[in-house]
Amino acid sequence: MPRIAVLLSGCGNMDGSEIHESVSAIIAIDQKGWEIVFTAPDSPQKRTISYLNGQDIPSRNTMQESARIARGKIQKLSKDILNEIDAIVIPGGLGAALTLCDFAVRGASCKAHPDVDLFLKSAHRRGIPIGAMCIAPTLVARCIPGITVTIGTDSITAGKIRDMGCEHVDCPADQAYTDKKNRIVTTPAYMTATGPAQVLEGAISMVNALKELFPVEQVFRG
Repeated sequence: MPRIAVLLSGCGNMDGSEIHESVSAIIAIDQKGWEIVFTAPDSPQKRTISYLNGQDIPSRNTMQESARIARGKIQKLSKDILNEIDAIVIPGGLGAALTLCDFAVRGASCKAHPDVDLFLKSAHRRGIPIGAMCIAPTLVARCIPGITVTIGTDSITAGKIRDMGCEHVDCPADQAYTDKKNRIVTTPAYMTATGPAQVLEGAISMVNALKELFPVEQVFRG
């Protein structure tokens, strides 16, 4: 059975993983009968926000907040997880662009969280496919130069992706784009989606595309 690491950044669109996108990815993976391995950095969120008034509140731990989506079953992010999995999926939400990297603050000059950077670069070297949703493709672009991704049709964000040495292609919210050479699949999700149904369709397209990147003779772990 394939095992898919779902890399989370908290719980909520304003400071963590976008919940609709996370759940859509989880459903799309579960529909395939694949196992999910939830993971997140065991470090503070770069920003934590009250969803009642939009004000900053004391920082929370990224892994603890992500455990809400994982229903408590989550592992600390480590390169060792790569020995257990067959693909990676990263939901969007501002946590991907604040905590997993700081694209939301620094744009094209952003840096990735050290553990995330090592995790994604190591996965890419091993040929492990990576899927990313919404704003999360900017994180992947920071970690893996020269790839082609989509964040939908936002020309400003697309320009910053190009400034990082990557390419951007426009893509509808209910579809996904595959960079076959680099084994990267991205979908716009709430960058352009008008509701959760489109997000789910995009997640299903992403997961279907990830399946096509598995080696034909692959013997899955487990």
